Amino acid sequence: MARLVHPEIEKPLKHSTWEKIRILFSRAVLLRCPACAQSGLFASIYELKQTCPGCGLLLQREGDGYELGGMVVNIFVGEFLWAALFATILILTWPNPPWTLLQWGSPVFMIALPLLFLRHARVLSLALDMLFRSIERGELRRPPSPRRRA
Repeated sequence: MARLVHPEIEKPLKHSTWEKIRILFSRAVLLRCPACAQSGLFASIYELKQTCPGCGLLLQREGDGYELGGMVVNIFVGEFLWAALFATILILTWPNPPWTLLQWGSPVFMIALPLLFLRHARVLSLALDMLFRSIERGELRRPPSPRRRA
């Protein structure tokens, strides 16, 4: 069965699950809107804009556990990377592991990584939400059109 293709841009209208995962998460890792790939989603260093400047997707969702999802992604990635790095250092230096480095480096890493990864975690949790739950019409708020000067 042939795939349905958009007549003007010649891109598929429907994607497989793996294509969807690749598209959503590659955009999110680059801090772009998972829906339209527009950049500039943050108003300040950690604060998301209300809506996407490109497609109008509601970024600051209230309820639905969205903030909790961002925290879970952030903590999971931080804990996983810490454990992987700790185990790697331990295994590579086994007869005499650098206990002082591990003792003092672990808390620094555990505090710094969630702060550095917070922006990515918020956009990744939005991509994860879009993967499992389709965008509803109420979540798209078109940005105001530019005014023309006479």
